[in-house]
Amino acid sequence: MKHWRSRLAAAVLIVASPSMALAEEVLTIGVRAEAVSMDPHWTQLSGDTQVQEHIFERLVGLSSTSQPIPGLATSWEPIDETTWEFRLREGVKWHDGEDFTAEDVVFSFDRLRAGVSGAPASPAFQLEKGGKQWEMVDDYTIRITTDGPYPTMAEDLAMLPIIAEHAASGAEPSVDFNTGEAAIGTGPYMFSEYTPGSQIVVTRFDDYWGGEPHWDRVVFRPVGQDSARLAALLNGDVDMINYPPTVDLPQLEADPNFTVSSIASDRLIYIIPGNKHVEPFITDANGEVMVPNPLRDWRVRRALSLAINRDAIRDRIMGGASLPTRNIVPPGFFGYVDELEADPYDPEQAQALLAEAGYGDGFNITLHGPNDRYINDARILEAVAQMWSRVGVTTEVDAMPRNVFFSRLIRGDELSMPGFDVPEFSIALTGWGTVAGEATYTVSGTLETYNAATGGGNGNFGRYSNTEVDARSVLAKQTIDNDERRAILEEAITVGMDDYAYIPIHFQVNQWAMRSDLLHDPRTNERTRAMDVTRVE
Repeated sequence: MKHWRSRLAAAVLIVASPSMALAEEVLTIGVRAEAVSMDPHWTQLSGDTQVQEHIFERLVGLSSTSQPIPGLATSWEPIDETTWEFRLREGVKWHDGEDFTAEDVVFSFDRLRAGVSGAPASPAFQLEKGGKQWEMVDDYTIRITTDGPYPTMAEDLAMLPIIAEHAASGAEPSVDFNTGEAAIGTGPYMFSEYTPGSQIVVTRFDDYWGGEPHWDRVVFRPVGQDSARLAALLNGDVDMINYPPTVDLPQLEADPNFTVSSIASDRLIYIIPGNKHVEPFITDANGEVMVPNPLRDWRVRRALSLAINRDAIRDRIMGGASLPTRNIVPPGFFGYVDELEADPYDPEQAQALLAEAGYGDGFNITLHGPNDRYINDARILEAVAQMWSRVGVTTEVDAMPRNVFFSRLIRGDELSMPGFDVPEFSIALTGWGTVAGEATYTVSGTLETYNAATGGGNGNFGRYSNTEVDARSVLAKQTIDNDERRAILEEAITVGMDDYAYIPIHFQVNQWAMRSDLLHDPRTNERTRAMDVTRVE
Protein backbone atom coordinates (compact mmCIF):
# COMPACT_ATOMS: atom_id res chain seq x y z
CA MET A 1 0.00 0.00 0.00
CA LYS A 2 3.04 2.30 -0.02
CA HIS A 3 2.18 3.73 -3.43
CA TRP A 4 -0.96 5.55 -2.28
CA ARG A 5 0.75 6.77 0.89
CA SER A 6 3.52 8.35 -1.15
CA ARG A 7 1.12 10.09 -3.49
CA LEU A 8 -0.88 11.44 -0.58
CA ALA A 9 2.20 12.70 1.25
CA ALA A 10 3.26 14.55 -1.91
CA ALA A 11 -0.19 16.06 -2.24
CA VAL A 12 -0.07 17.33 1.33
CA LEU A 13 3.33 18.98 0.69
CA ILE A 14 1.98 20.75 -2.36
CA VAL A 15 -1.03 22.09 -0.49
CA ALA A 16 1.20 23.30 2.33
CA SER A 17 3.76 25.08 0.14
CA PRO A 18 4.06 28.91 0.52
CA SER A 19 3.28 29.48 -3.16
CA MET A 20 -0.16 27.98 -2.59
CA ALA A 21 -0.94 30.04 0.55
CA LEU A 22 -3.64 32.01 -1.24
CA ALA A 23 -5.12 28.99 -3.00
CA GLU A 24 -8.81 28.33 -2.65
CA GLU A 25 -9.62 26.26 0.42
CA VAL A 26 -11.66 23.31 -0.89
CA LEU A 27 -13.01 20.42 1.16
CA THR A 28 -14.16 17.36 -0.78
CA ILE A 29 -16.26 14.85 1.14
CA GLY A 30 -17.13 11.35 0.01
CA VAL A 31 -20.57 10.45 1.38
CA ARG A 32 -22.34 7.12 1.29
CA ALA A 33 -25.89 8.47 0.86
CA GLU A 34 -26.60 10.89 -1.96
CA ALA A 35 -28.90 13.82 -1.24
CA VAL A 36 -31.99 13.61 -3.44
CA SER A 37 -33.34 17.10 -2.80
CA MET A 38 -32.15 20.54 -1.77
CA ASP A 39 -35.66 21.36 -0.53
CA PRO A 40 -35.31 21.15 3.29
CA HIS A 41 -39.06 20.52 3.68
CA TRP A 42 -38.94 17.53 1.34
CA THR A 43 -37.30 14.81 3.44
CA GLN A 44 -35.65 14.10 6.79
CA LEU A 45 -33.09 11.52 5.70
CA SER A 46 -29.60 12.30 6.99
CA GLY A 47 -28.07 12.17 3.50
CA ASP A 48 -30.25 15.11 2.49
CA THR A 49 -30.26 16.96 5.80
CA GLN A 50 -26.48 17.08 6.20
CA VAL A 51 -26.13 18.95 2.90
CA GLN A 52 -29.17 21.16 3.44
CA GLU A 53 -27.82 22.28 6.83
CA HIS A 54 -24.99 24.10 5.06
CA ILE A 55 -27.56 26.28 3.27
CA PHE A 56 -30.59 26.47 5.57
CA GLU A 57 -30.87 26.97 9.31
CA ARG A 58 -33.46 26.45 12.03
CA LEU A 59 -34.60 28.62 14.90
CA VAL A 60 -32.95 26.12 17.25
CA GLY A 61 -29.66 24.45 16.41
CA LEU A 62 -28.11 21.30 17.84
CA SER A 63 -24.67 20.91 19.40
CA SER A 64 -22.37 18.04 18.44
CA THR A 65 -23.97 16.06 21.27
CA SER A 66 -27.51 16.90 20.10
CA GLN A 67 -28.31 19.49 22.76
CA PRO A 68 -30.48 22.51 21.76
CA ILE A 69 -28.49 25.70 21.14
CA PRO A 70 -29.41 29.12 19.68
CA GLY A 71 -29.78 29.24 15.91
CA LEU A 72 -31.87 31.81 14.09
CA ALA A 73 -33.49 32.35 17.49
CA THR A 74 -31.25 33.75 20.21
CA SER A 75 -33.54 32.77 23.07
CA TRP A 76 -36.87 31.15 23.91
CA GLU A 77 -39.03 30.83 26.98
CA PRO A 78 -42.56 29.86 28.02
CA ILE A 79 -44.51 33.02 28.89
CA ASP A 80 -47.48 31.02 30.21
CA GLU A 81 -48.56 27.36 30.33
CA THR A 82 -49.46 27.22 26.63
CA THR A 83 -47.31 29.90 24.99
CA TRP A 84 -43.66 29.98 23.99
CA GLU A 85 -41.91 33.13 22.80
CA PHE A 86 -38.89 33.05 20.51
CA ARG A 87 -36.64 36.07 20.03
CA LEU A 88 -35.05 36.04 16.58
CA ARG A 89 -31.53 36.98 15.66
CA GLU A 90 -31.25 40.46 14.15
CA GLY A 91 -28.90 41.38 11.31
CA VAL A 92 -29.11 37.99 9.59
CA LYS A 93 -28.93 38.11 5.79
CA TRP A 94 -30.26 35.71 3.21
CA HIS A 95 -27.72 34.65 0.61
CA ASP A 96 -29.12 37.20 -1.85
CA GLY A 97 -28.70 40.05 0.64
CA GLU A 98 -32.30 40.36 1.83
CA ASP A 99 -33.01 40.61 5.56
CA PHE A 100 -34.26 37.63 7.56
CA THR A 101 -37.37 38.43 9.63
CA ALA A 102 -40.23 36.72 11.42
CA GLU A 103 -42.22 36.78 8.19
CA ASP A 104 -39.90 34.08 6.83
CA VAL A 105 -40.57 31.91 9.88
CA VAL A 106 -44.34 32.24 9.46
CA PHE A 107 -44.03 31.48 5.74
CA SER A 108 -41.92 28.36 6.45
CA PHE A 109 -44.35 27.00 9.02
CA ASP A 110 -47.35 27.80 6.83
CA ARG A 111 -45.73 25.98 3.89
CA LEU A 112 -45.10 22.91 5.99
CA ARG A 113 -48.60 22.83 7.43
CA ALA A 114 -50.19 23.26 4.02
CA GLY A 115 -48.29 20.20 2.83
CA VAL A 116 -45.35 20.04 0.43
CA SER A 117 -46.68 18.33 -2.69
CA GLY A 118 -44.90 15.05 -3.41
CA ALA A 119 -42.65 15.20 -0.33
CA PRO A 120 -41.85 11.62 0.77
CA ALA A 121 -40.93 12.39 4.40
CA SER A 122 -41.59 16.03 5.32
CA PRO A 123 -40.95 17.15 8.92
CA ALA A 124 -44.38 18.84 8.92
CA PHE A 125 -45.71 16.48 11.59
CA GLN A 126 -43.66 18.43 14.17
CA LEU A 127 -46.14 21.29 13.77
CA GLU A 128 -49.14 19.08 14.46
CA LYS A 129 -47.78 17.83 17.78
CA GLY A 130 -49.40 19.78 20.59
CA GLY A 131 -51.73 21.60 18.21
CA LYS A 132 -49.19 24.34 17.53
CA GLN A 133 -50.35 27.75 16.29
CA TRP A 134 -47.99 30.63 15.56
CA GLU A 135 -48.09 34.37 15.20
CA MET A 136 -45.65 37.13 14.37
CA VAL A 137 -45.44 39.66 17.22
CA ASP A 138 -42.93 41.91 15.47
CA ASP A 139 -40.10 41.51 12.97
CA TYR A 140 -37.99 39.59 15.48
CA THR A 141 -40.48 37.89 17.78
CA ILE A 142 -42.55 34.75 17.22
CA ARG A 143 -45.10 33.27 19.62
CA ILE A 144 -46.27 29.68 19.44
CA THR A 145 -49.29 28.44 21.36
CA THR A 146 -50.24 24.84 22.08
CA ASP A 147 -53.28 22.94 23.32
CA GLY A 148 -51.64 22.47 26.71
CA PRO A 149 -48.24 22.57 28.41
CA TYR A 150 -45.56 21.60 25.89
CA PRO A 151 -42.03 21.10 27.29
CA THR A 152 -40.16 20.08 24.12
CA MET A 153 -40.89 23.06 21.87
CA ALA A 154 -37.21 23.79 21.28
CA GLU A 155 -36.51 20.18 20.31
CA ASP A 156 -39.40 20.24 17.82
CA LEU A 157 -38.23 23.44 16.18
CA ALA A 158 -34.73 22.01 15.82
CA MET A 159 -36.34 19.83 13.12
CA LEU A 160 -37.89 22.65 11.06
CA PRO A 161 -35.69 24.49 8.51
CA ILE A 162 -36.50 28.12 7.71
CA ILE A 163 -36.67 29.16 4.05
CA ALA A 164 -36.90 32.60 2.41
CA GLU A 165 -40.41 33.78 1.59
CA HIS A 166 -39.23 36.03 -1.23
CA ALA A 167 -37.28 33.18 -2.87
CA ALA A 168 -39.55 30.18 -2.22
CA SER A 169 -43.03 31.66 -2.56
CA GLY A 170 -44.63 29.96 -5.55
CA ALA A 171 -41.62 27.71 -6.10
CA GLU A 172 -42.14 24.17 -7.32
CA PRO A 173 -41.27 21.86 -4.41
CA SER A 174 -37.86 20.24 -4.68
CA VAL A 175 -37.43 21.12 -8.38
CA ASP A 176 -36.77 24.83 -7.92
CA PHE A 177 -34.51 24.12 -4.97
CA ASN A 178 -32.43 21.63 -6.96
CA THR A 179 -31.83 24.24 -9.66
CA GLY A 180 -30.80 26.74 -7.01
CA GLU A 181 -33.59 29.20 -7.81
CA ALA A 182 -35.31 28.73 -4.44
CA ALA A 183 -32.28 27.45 -2.51
CA ILE A 184 -31.60 30.77 -0.78
CA GLY A 185 -30.70 30.28 2.86
CA THR A 186 -29.05 31.99 5.82
CA GLY A 187 -26.46 29.27 6.44
CA PRO A 188 -22.65 29.51 6.21
CA TYR A 189 -22.60 28.15 2.64
CA MET A 190 -24.51 29.01 -0.53
CA PHE A 191 -25.92 26.67 -3.15
CA SER A 192 -23.64 26.41 -6.17
CA GLU A 193 -24.27 23.14 -8.03
CA TYR A 194 -26.40 20.04 -7.79
CA THR A 195 -25.56 17.29 -10.29
CA PRO A 196 -27.42 14.10 -9.37
CA GLY A 197 -25.12 11.10 -9.24
CA SER A 198 -22.02 13.28 -9.42
CA GLN A 199 -21.68 16.06 -6.87
CA ILE A 200 -23.20 18.86 -4.85
CA VAL A 201 -21.18 22.04 -4.39
CA VAL A 202 -21.67 24.84 -1.87
CA THR A 203 -19.57 27.99 -1.54
CA ARG A 204 -18.68 30.25 1.37
CA PHE A 205 -21.18 32.96 2.38
CA ASP A 206 -19.00 35.89 3.46
CA ASP A 207 -21.84 37.71 5.23
CA TYR A 208 -22.76 34.78 7.46
CA TRP A 209 -23.89 36.00 10.89
CA GLY A 210 -21.84 33.33 12.68
CA GLY A 211 -18.49 34.44 11.29
CA GLU A 212 -16.46 33.63 8.20
CA PRO A 213 -16.73 29.95 7.21
CA HIS A 214 -13.45 28.03 7.06
CA TRP A 215 -13.82 26.64 3.52
CA ASP A 216 -14.19 28.55 0.26
CA ARG A 217 -15.89 25.62 -1.41
CA VAL A 218 -17.28 22.29 -0.22
CA VAL A 219 -17.90 19.39 -2.60
CA PHE A 220 -20.07 16.42 -1.65
CA ARG A 221 -19.45 13.36 -3.81
CA PRO A 222 -21.76 10.36 -3.43
CA VAL A 223 -19.86 7.06 -3.34
CA GLY A 224 -22.30 4.39 -2.21
CA GLN A 225 -19.97 1.40 -2.10
CA ASP A 226 -17.86 1.34 1.06
CA SER A 227 -14.72 -0.01 -0.60
CA ALA A 228 -14.95 2.57 -3.40
CA ARG A 229 -15.39 5.38 -0.90
CA LEU A 230 -12.31 4.24 1.02
CA ALA A 231 -10.35 4.00 -2.24
CA ALA A 232 -11.33 7.58 -3.07
CA LEU A 233 -9.81 8.69 0.24
CA LEU A 234 -6.66 6.63 -0.19
CA ASN A 235 -6.15 7.93 -3.73
CA GLY A 236 -6.63 11.54 -2.69
CA ASP A 237 -9.83 12.00 -4.70
CA VAL A 238 -11.64 13.11 -1.54
CA ASP A 239 -10.36 14.59 1.71
CA MET A 240 -12.80 12.89 4.05
CA ILE A 241 -15.38 10.09 4.08
CA ASN A 242 -18.22 9.04 6.30
CA TYR A 243 -18.92 5.42 7.22
CA PRO A 244 -15.41 4.05 6.58
CA PRO A 245 -15.51 0.25 6.28
CA THR A 246 -15.20 -1.14 9.78
CA VAL A 247 -12.75 -3.86 8.68
CA ASP A 248 -10.30 -1.17 7.50
CA LEU A 249 -10.36 1.00 10.61
CA PRO A 250 -7.27 -0.54 12.27
CA GLN A 251 -5.21 0.11 9.12
CA LEU A 252 -6.41 3.71 8.88
CA GLU A 253 -5.80 4.42 12.56
CA ALA A 254 -2.25 3.05 12.30
CA ASP A 255 -1.35 5.13 9.25
CA PRO A 256 0.11 8.63 10.00
CA ASN A 257 -1.35 10.01 6.77
CA PHE A 258 -4.90 9.56 8.03
CA THR A 259 -6.97 10.07 11.13
CA VAL A 260 -10.28 8.66 12.33
CA SER A 261 -12.84 10.51 14.43
CA SER A 262 -15.65 8.80 16.30
CA ILE A 263 -18.48 9.41 18.74
CA ALA A 264 -21.22 7.29 20.27
CA SER A 265 -24.27 7.61 18.05
CA ASP A 266 -27.89 8.44 18.79
CA ARG A 267 -28.78 6.02 15.97
CA LEU A 268 -30.58 2.92 17.20
CA ILE A 269 -30.62 -0.07 14.86
CA TYR A 270 -33.66 -2.21 15.60
CA ILE A 271 -36.18 -4.66 14.19
CA ILE A 272 -39.88 -3.79 13.85
CA PRO A 273 -42.40 -6.65 14.10
CA GLY A 274 -45.66 -6.07 12.24
CA ASN A 275 -48.83 -6.16 14.35
CA LYS A 276 -51.58 -6.61 11.77
CA HIS A 277 -53.83 -9.63 12.38
CA VAL A 278 -52.53 -11.09 9.11
CA GLU A 279 -49.07 -10.33 7.78
CA PRO A 280 -48.28 -11.27 4.16
CA PHE A 281 -44.63 -12.25 4.67
CA ILE A 282 -45.23 -14.82 7.42
CA THR A 283 -46.19 -18.35 6.37
CA ASP A 284 -46.42 -21.86 7.78
CA ALA A 285 -44.53 -24.93 6.57
CA ASN A 286 -46.93 -25.27 3.63
CA GLY A 287 -46.41 -21.67 2.51
CA GLU A 288 -49.84 -20.55 3.73
CA VAL A 289 -50.22 -17.13 5.36
CA MET A 290 -50.66 -17.64 9.09
CA VAL A 291 -53.76 -16.50 10.97
CA PRO A 292 -53.29 -15.01 13.46
CA ASN A 293 -49.92 -13.38 12.90
CA PRO A 294 -47.44 -15.04 15.33
CA LEU A 295 -45.69 -11.71 15.97
CA ARG A 296 -48.72 -10.48 17.89
CA ASP A 297 -47.63 -12.79 20.73
CA TRP A 298 -44.99 -11.09 22.91
CA ARG A 299 -43.39 -14.47 23.62
CA VAL A 300 -42.56 -14.82 19.93
CA ARG A 301 -41.13 -11.30 19.82
CA ARG A 302 -39.01 -12.04 22.90
CA ALA A 303 -37.86 -15.32 21.39
CA LEU A 304 -36.64 -13.51 18.28
CA SER A 305 -34.73 -11.06 20.48
CA LEU A 306 -33.09 -13.84 22.53
CA ALA A 307 -32.07 -15.59 19.30
CA ILE A 308 -29.90 -12.61 18.26
CA ASN A 309 -26.23 -12.74 19.26
CA ARG A 310 -25.57 -9.01 19.61
CA ASP A 311 -22.02 -9.49 20.84
CA ALA A 312 -21.16 -11.49 17.72
CA ILE A 313 -22.65 -8.75 15.53
CA ARG A 314 -20.56 -6.18 17.38
CA ASP A 315 -17.31 -8.13 17.19
CA ARG A 316 -17.54 -9.88 13.82
CA ILE A 317 -19.57 -7.46 11.71
CA MET A 318 -19.23 -4.02 13.30
CA GLY A 319 -15.55 -4.24 14.16
CA GLY A 320 -16.40 -3.31 17.74
CA ALA A 321 -18.20 -0.12 16.64
CA SER A 322 -21.57 -0.78 18.23
CA LEU A 323 -23.22 -0.79 21.65
CA PRO A 324 -25.63 -3.74 22.17
CA THR A 325 -28.79 -2.51 23.87
CA ARG A 326 -32.42 -2.97 24.89
CA ASN A 327 -32.85 0.79 25.40
CA ILE A 328 -34.29 3.12 22.80
CA VAL A 329 -32.06 6.13 23.59
CA PRO A 330 -28.29 5.90 24.20
CA PRO A 331 -26.54 6.30 27.56
CA GLY A 332 -26.44 9.91 28.74
CA PHE A 333 -29.61 10.91 26.91
CA PHE A 334 -32.66 12.14 28.80
CA GLY A 335 -34.87 9.10 29.44
CA TYR A 336 -32.22 6.37 29.27
CA VAL A 337 -33.24 3.45 31.53
CA ASP A 338 -30.28 2.02 33.44
CA GLU A 339 -32.09 -1.22 34.27
CA LEU A 340 -32.73 -2.19 30.64
CA GLU A 341 -29.76 -4.34 29.67
CA ALA A 342 -29.27 -5.93 26.27
CA ASP A 343 -30.88 -9.37 25.96
CA PRO A 344 -28.34 -12.20 26.24
CA TYR A 345 -27.93 -14.66 23.41
CA ASP A 346 -30.05 -17.62 24.55
CA PRO A 347 -31.26 -19.81 21.66
CA GLU A 348 -32.51 -22.52 24.03
CA GLN A 349 -34.84 -20.14 25.85
CA ALA A 350 -35.92 -18.73 22.48
CA GLN A 351 -36.98 -22.20 21.32
CA ALA A 352 -38.79 -22.81 24.63
CA LEU A 353 -40.74 -19.56 24.26
CA LEU A 354 -41.72 -20.43 20.69
CA ALA A 355 -42.98 -23.81 21.85
CA GLU A 356 -44.87 -22.23 24.75
CA ALA A 357 -46.56 -19.85 22.31
CA GLY A 358 -47.61 -22.78 20.10
CA TYR A 359 -44.94 -22.42 17.42
CA GLY A 360 -42.58 -25.22 18.37
CA ASP A 361 -42.48 -26.31 14.73
CA GLY A 362 -41.47 -22.79 13.72
CA PHE A 363 -42.67 -20.80 10.73
CA ASN A 364 -41.31 -18.91 7.73
CA ILE A 365 -40.67 -15.20 7.61
CA THR A 366 -39.15 -12.58 5.29
CA LEU A 367 -36.95 -9.95 6.94
CA HIS A 368 -36.82 -6.72 4.93
CA GLY A 369 -34.26 -3.94 5.24
CA PRO A 370 -31.99 -1.51 3.41
CA ASN A 371 -28.63 -2.45 1.96
CA ASP A 372 -27.12 1.04 1.70
CA ARG A 373 -28.36 3.09 4.66
CA TYR A 374 -26.81 1.90 7.93
CA ILE A 375 -23.37 0.60 8.81
CA ASN A 376 -23.15 -3.01 7.56
CA ASP A 377 -26.95 -3.17 7.27
CA ALA A 378 -27.03 -5.97 4.67
CA ARG A 379 -24.58 -8.08 6.68
CA ILE A 380 -26.63 -7.59 9.85
CA LEU A 381 -29.76 -8.71 8.01
CA GLU A 382 -28.06 -11.91 6.87
CA ALA A 383 -26.65 -12.61 10.33
CA VAL A 384 -30.02 -12.15 12.04
CA ALA A 385 -31.68 -14.39 9.44
CA GLN A 386 -29.19 -17.18 10.16
CA MET A 387 -29.68 -16.81 13.93
CA TRP A 388 -33.47 -16.96 13.66
CA SER A 389 -33.34 -19.93 11.30
CA ARG A 390 -31.30 -21.85 13.90
CA VAL A 391 -34.18 -21.64 16.41
CA GLY A 392 -36.79 -22.74 13.88
CA VAL A 393 -37.96 -19.45 12.36
CA THR A 394 -36.83 -19.97 8.79
CA THR A 395 -35.89 -16.52 7.57
CA GLU A 396 -35.31 -15.12 4.10
CA VAL A 397 -33.76 -11.68 3.58
CA ASP A 398 -35.01 -9.08 1.13
CA ALA A 399 -32.54 -6.16 1.17
CA MET A 400 -32.99 -3.19 -1.14
CA PRO A 401 -31.78 0.37 -1.80
CA ARG A 402 -32.82 2.82 0.89
CA ASN A 403 -35.13 4.92 -1.30
CA VAL A 404 -37.16 1.83 -2.23
CA PHE A 405 -37.08 0.43 1.29
CA PHE A 406 -38.32 3.51 3.12
CA SER A 407 -41.11 4.14 0.64
CA ARG A 408 -42.40 0.61 1.15
CA LEU A 409 -41.75 0.63 4.89
CA ILE A 410 -43.76 3.82 5.45
CA ARG A 411 -46.67 3.46 3.04
CA GLY A 412 -46.06 0.48 0.78
CA ASP A 413 -49.30 -1.38 1.47
CA GLU A 414 -52.04 -1.03 -1.14
CA LEU A 415 -54.41 0.22 1.58
CA SER A 416 -52.39 3.44 2.02
CA MET A 417 -54.17 6.65 1.15
CA PRO A 418 -53.39 10.38 1.51
CA GLY A 419 -53.20 11.20 5.20
CA PHE A 420 -53.15 7.54 6.27
CA ASP A 421 -50.06 5.42 5.74
CA VAL A 422 -50.08 1.63 5.86
CA PRO A 423 -46.65 -0.06 6.06
CA GLU A 424 -46.00 -3.05 3.82
CA PHE A 425 -43.48 -5.25 5.62
CA SER A 426 -44.22 -7.95 8.18
CA ILE A 427 -40.89 -7.46 9.96
CA ALA A 428 -38.07 -5.10 9.04
CA LEU A 429 -34.73 -3.75 10.18
CA THR A 430 -34.39 0.02 10.31
CA GLY A 431 -32.82 2.83 12.36
CA TRP A 432 -33.96 5.79 14.44
CA GLY A 433 -32.01 8.83 15.59
CA THR A 434 -33.08 10.50 18.83
CA VAL A 435 -33.52 14.25 18.46
CA ALA A 436 -31.89 16.76 20.84
CA GLY A 437 -30.67 14.27 23.45
CA GLU A 438 -34.25 13.67 24.63
CA ALA A 439 -36.46 10.55 24.70
CA THR A 440 -39.83 12.31 24.37
CA TYR A 441 -39.64 12.40 20.58
CA THR A 442 -38.51 8.78 20.34
CA VAL A 443 -41.24 7.48 22.66
CA SER A 444 -43.88 9.48 20.81
CA GLY A 445 -42.52 8.58 17.38
CA THR A 446 -41.80 4.87 17.74
CA LEU A 447 -43.94 3.55 20.63
CA GLU A 448 -47.08 5.65 20.61
CA THR A 449 -50.06 4.39 18.61
CA TYR A 450 -50.01 5.73 15.04
CA ASN A 451 -52.19 8.83 14.65
CA ALA A 452 -51.71 10.80 11.44
CA ALA A 453 -53.72 13.74 12.82
CA THR A 454 -51.52 14.32 15.88
CA GLY A 455 -48.18 13.06 14.55
CA GLY A 456 -48.02 10.39 17.25
CA GLY A 457 -46.40 7.15 16.14
CA ASN A 458 -45.03 8.72 12.97
CA GLY A 459 -42.16 6.20 13.14
CA ASN A 460 -44.24 3.31 14.49
CA PHE A 461 -44.08 1.24 11.31
CA GLY A 462 -45.11 -1.99 13.05
CA ARG A 463 -48.33 -0.31 14.22
CA TYR A 464 -47.75 -1.44 17.80
CA SER A 465 -50.42 -0.14 20.18
CA ASN A 466 -50.41 -0.15 23.97
CA THR A 467 -52.68 2.11 26.04
CA GLU A 468 -50.21 2.15 28.96
CA VAL A 469 -47.48 3.48 26.70
CA ASP A 470 -49.82 5.95 25.00
CA ALA A 471 -51.00 7.44 28.30
CA ARG A 472 -47.45 7.99 29.50
CA SER A 473 -46.27 9.36 26.15
CA VAL A 474 -49.06 11.94 26.05
CA LEU A 475 -48.45 12.87 29.69
CA ALA A 476 -44.71 13.28 29.11
CA LYS A 477 -45.40 15.71 26.26
CA GLN A 478 -47.42 17.85 28.70
CA THR A 479 -45.07 17.75 31.70
CA ILE A 480 -42.79 20.77 32.08
CA ASP A 481 -40.91 19.56 35.18
CA ASN A 482 -37.85 17.65 33.93
CA ASP A 483 -37.63 15.17 36.80
CA GLU A 484 -41.29 14.25 36.47
CA ARG A 485 -41.02 13.93 32.69
CA ARG A 486 -37.93 11.74 32.93
CA ALA A 487 -39.72 9.32 35.28
CA ILE A 488 -42.74 9.15 32.96
CA LEU A 489 -40.55 8.51 29.92
CA GLU A 490 -38.60 5.77 31.68
CA GLU A 491 -41.89 4.09 32.60
CA ALA A 492 -43.13 4.27 29.00
CA ILE A 493 -39.87 2.86 27.65
CA THR A 494 -39.81 0.05 30.20
CA VAL A 495 -43.41 -0.97 29.45
CA GLY A 496 -42.77 -0.93 25.70
CA MET A 497 -39.49 -2.82 25.84
CA ASP A 498 -40.80 -5.43 28.30
CA ASP A 499 -43.58 -6.01 25.77
CA TYR A 500 -41.03 -6.16 22.92
CA ALA A 501 -42.81 -3.45 20.95
CA TYR A 502 -39.70 -3.72 18.81
CA ILE A 503 -36.33 -5.43 19.09
CA PRO A 504 -33.31 -3.16 19.66
CA ILE A 505 -29.99 -4.50 18.39
CA HIS A 506 -27.42 -1.77 19.02
CA PHE A 507 -26.49 1.87 18.87
CA GLN A 508 -24.01 2.62 16.12
CA VAL A 509 -20.69 4.30 16.81
CA ASN A 510 -20.30 7.06 14.23
CA GLN A 511 -16.92 7.19 12.51
CA TRP A 512 -15.25 9.30 9.85
CA ALA A 513 -11.87 8.93 8.15
CA MET A 514 -9.88 11.84 6.73
CA ARG A 515 -6.47 13.18 5.84
CA SER A 516 -4.27 13.75 8.87
CA ASP A 517 -4.10 17.51 8.25
CA LEU A 518 -7.81 17.85 9.12
CA LEU A 519 -9.54 18.21 12.48
CA HIS A 520 -13.13 17.03 12.88
CA ASP A 521 -15.69 17.56 15.65
CA PRO A 522 -17.91 14.43 15.30
CA ARG A 523 -21.67 14.53 15.85
CA THR A 524 -23.93 12.05 17.63
CA ASN A 525 -26.57 12.52 14.90
CA GLU A 526 -24.07 11.16 12.29
CA ARG A 527 -24.32 14.14 9.94
CA THR A 528 -21.21 15.07 8.00
CA ARG A 529 -20.77 18.84 7.83
CA ALA A 530 -18.01 21.14 6.64
CA MET A 531 -18.74 23.41 9.62
CA ASP A 532 -17.24 20.73 11.87
CA VAL A 533 -13.99 20.38 9.89
CA THR A 534 -10.93 22.64 10.01
CA ARG A 535 -7.36 22.35 8.85
CA VAL A 536 -4.63 21.56 11.37
CA GLU A 537 -2.77 24.77 12.21
